[in-house]
Amino acid sequence: MGQVSITLNGRTYRLECDDGEEKHLLKLAETVGEQMESLKGKFGQIGDDRLMLMAGLMVADELAETKRKLEETKATLDDIRQNRATTDDLIQAAHEEMAGRVGAAAERVEALNTVLGADGASGEQK
Repeated sequence: MGQVSITLNGRTYRLECDDGEEKHLLKLAETVGEQMESLKGKFGQIGDDRLMLMAGLMVADELAETKRKLEETKATLDDIRQNRATTDDLIQAAHEEMAGRVGAAAERVEALNTVLGADGASGEQK
Protein backbone atom coordinates (compact mmCIF):
# COMPACT_ATOMS: atom_id res chain seq x y z
CA MET A 1 0.00 0.00 0.00
CA GLY A 2 1.36 3.40 -1.00
CA GLN A 3 1.57 6.41 1.27
CA VAL A 4 1.83 10.12 0.60
CA SER A 5 2.25 13.18 2.76
CA ILE A 6 0.17 16.17 1.76
CA THR A 7 0.49 19.64 3.22
CA LEU A 8 -2.53 21.89 2.99
CA ASN A 9 -2.74 25.26 4.71
CA GLY A 10 0.38 24.50 6.73
CA ARG A 11 -0.91 21.16 8.04
CA THR A 12 0.52 17.83 6.92
CA TYR A 13 -1.74 14.85 6.29
CA ARG A 14 -0.47 11.31 5.77
CA LEU A 15 -2.68 9.32 3.42
CA GLU A 16 -2.65 5.76 2.16
CA CYS A 17 -3.45 4.83 -1.41
CA ASP A 18 -3.07 1.92 -3.79
CA ASP A 19 0.43 1.29 -5.04
CA GLY A 20 1.16 3.41 -8.09
CA GLU A 21 -1.53 5.98 -7.24
CA GLU A 22 0.79 8.29 -5.30
CA LYS A 23 1.40 10.79 -8.10
CA HIS A 24 -2.30 10.98 -8.89
CA LEU A 25 -3.21 11.61 -5.24
CA LEU A 26 -0.54 14.30 -4.99
CA LYS A 27 -1.94 15.99 -8.12
CA LEU A 28 -5.44 15.93 -6.65
CA ALA A 29 -4.14 17.42 -3.41
CA GLU A 30 -2.37 20.10 -5.44
CA THR A 31 -5.69 21.05 -7.02
CA VAL A 32 -7.36 21.31 -3.61
CA GLY A 33 -4.38 23.27 -2.30
CA GLU A 34 -4.64 25.76 -5.17
CA GLN A 35 -8.32 26.29 -4.38
CA MET A 36 -7.52 26.78 -0.70
CA GLU A 37 -4.82 29.35 -1.50
CA SER A 38 -7.24 31.20 -3.77
CA LEU A 39 -9.82 31.27 -0.98
CA LYS A 40 -7.25 32.44 1.56
CA GLY A 41 -6.39 35.27 -0.81
CA LYS A 42 -10.05 36.32 -0.94
CA PHE A 43 -11.16 35.69 2.65
CA GLY A 44 -7.99 35.39 4.73
CA GLN A 45 -7.35 32.61 7.21
CA ILE A 46 -10.88 31.44 8.02
CA GLY A 47 -9.99 28.06 9.50
CA ASP A 48 -8.84 24.77 8.04
CA ASP A 49 -12.24 23.10 8.11
CA ARG A 50 -14.00 25.95 6.39
CA LEU A 51 -11.22 26.35 3.80
CA MET A 52 -11.30 22.61 3.06
CA LEU A 53 -15.08 22.62 2.76
CA MET A 54 -15.11 25.61 0.44
CA ALA A 55 -12.25 24.23 -1.66
CA GLY A 56 -14.01 20.87 -1.89
CA LEU A 57 -17.20 22.60 -3.02
CA MET A 58 -15.31 24.56 -5.65
CA VAL A 59 -13.71 21.39 -7.01
CA ALA A 60 -17.11 19.63 -6.94
CA ASP A 61 -18.60 22.58 -8.84
CA GLU A 62 -15.89 22.30 -11.51
CA LEU A 63 -16.59 18.57 -11.76
CA ALA A 64 -20.34 19.15 -12.12
CA GLU A 65 -19.74 21.74 -14.85
CA THR A 66 -17.39 19.37 -16.68
CA LYS A 67 -19.97 16.57 -16.49
CA ARG A 68 -22.65 18.92 -17.83
CA LYS A 69 -20.44 19.93 -20.75
CA LEU A 70 -19.62 16.28 -21.44
CA GLU A 71 -23.34 15.42 -21.59
CA GLU A 72 -23.93 18.35 -23.97
CA THR A 73 -21.05 17.16 -26.14
CA LYS A 74 -22.43 13.61 -26.18
CA ALA A 75 -25.87 14.91 -27.19
CA THR A 76 -24.32 17.01 -29.96
CA LEU A 77 -22.34 14.02 -31.17
CA ASP A 78 -25.49 11.87 -31.19
CA ASP A 79 -27.25 14.57 -33.27
CA ILE A 80 -24.31 14.68 -35.69
CA ARG A 81 -24.36 10.90 -36.05
CA GLN A 82 -28.11 10.90 -36.66
CA ASN A 83 -27.82 13.71 -39.21
CA ARG A 84 -25.00 11.87 -40.93
CA ALA A 85 -27.12 8.73 -41.22
CA THR A 86 -29.97 10.79 -42.68
CA THR A 87 -27.55 12.50 -45.06
CA ASP A 88 -26.10 9.13 -46.11
CA ASP A 89 -29.64 7.89 -46.85
CA LEU A 90 -30.38 11.01 -48.93
CA ILE A 91 -27.13 10.62 -50.85
CA GLN A 92 -27.90 6.96 -51.54
CA ALA A 93 -31.38 7.87 -52.79
CA ALA A 94 -29.93 10.62 -55.01
CA HIS A 95 -27.39 8.17 -56.45
CA GLU A 96 -30.14 5.67 -57.21
CA GLU A 97 -32.31 8.35 -58.83
CA MET A 98 -29.37 9.60 -60.93
CA ALA A 99 -28.53 6.04 -61.97
CA GLY A 100 -32.14 5.59 -63.11
CA ARG A 101 -32.09 8.84 -65.06
CA VAL A 102 -28.76 7.99 -66.70
CA GLY A 103 -30.11 4.54 -67.60
CA ALA A 104 -33.27 6.06 -69.10
CA ALA A 105 -31.21 8.61 -71.04
CA ALA A 106 -28.97 5.83 -72.35
CA GLU A 107 -32.04 3.92 -73.54
CA ARG A 108 -33.33 7.05 -75.36
CA VAL A 109 -29.93 7.61 -76.98
CA GLU A 110 -29.84 3.98 -78.03
CA ALA A 111 -33.36 4.27 -79.50
CA LEU A 112 -32.36 7.45 -81.37
CA ASN A 113 -29.24 5.72 -82.60
CA THR A 114 -31.35 2.86 -83.89
CA VAL A 115 -33.77 5.23 -85.65
CA LEU A 116 -30.95 7.29 -87.13
CA GLY A 117 -29.10 4.16 -88.15
CA ALA A 118 -32.20 2.85 -89.95
CA ASP A 119 -32.68 6.18 -91.77
CA GLY A 120 -29.04 6.22 -92.72
CA ALA A 121 -29.27 2.66 -94.02
CA SER A 122 -32.40 3.42 -96.09
CA GLY A 123 -30.68 6.51 -97.51
CA GLU A 124 -27.77 4.43 -98.77
CA GLN A 125 -30.12 2.05 -100.56
CA LYS A 126 -31.77 4.81 -102.59
